[in-house]
Amino acid sequence: MNARDKAIVKDLERFRCLTRDDVAELHFSNVKNPVTQANMVLKRLRRDDVIACATDRRKYIYFPIPGIKKDSAKIGHFLAIVDFYKQIRKVEVPRVFHVEPKVGGKGWPEPDVFCIWKGAPWFVEIQRSQFSGKVMQEKMNRYEQYFLSGEWEQEPWQPAGKKLFPYLWIVGAGKYKSEGRSFRVFQDSVEGMIQRISR
Repeated sequence: MNARDKAIVKDLERFRCLTRDDVAELHFSNVKNPVTQANMVLKRLRRDDVIACATDRRKYIYFPIPGIKKDSAKIGHFLAIVDFYKQIRKVEVPRVFHVEPKVGGKGWPEPDVFCIWKGAPWFVEIQRSQFSGKVMQEKMNRYEQYFLSGEWEQEPWQPAGKKLFPYLWIVGAGKYKSEGRSFRVFQDSVEGMIQRISR
């Protein structure tokens, strides 16, 4: 495998799954025919049993081996995370981008993404459907408890001499009550956040 093959496999492992168009945009945007090139490479990687593919959808979905099930209910969720990543990298490629990172132990928050983007740490919740107020309140409480624990100060990404708690960014469906928190909460689309940052 060449360096680009390895990079594609690494992204499949990071994002759990990608469409052909995702691969074309992320890894072939610098060539004349990104889709054609992506098709050729993905076909070869499948043939060599390096990656797996779900062919039962109009757009094929590619997976690492081993990976999530081809009929996993979370595929749409992971593809939404990829879309989020593709949008923010148009402004600036995140220095760190972890999908569903483990934050502490039981009872701590379970963000969809942790990233360092535009010089700041972010926890991101990607909402494809609206949660009840109670469910979102429980999510917020987990972040609050994590903030109060101080454990986040030990994270390896923390800058020397200054401890930063990540901003919480809720992207997608629904508007939720977030006042009175010890940390900043943003509820905005990527487009809206980019406009806010560039003011």
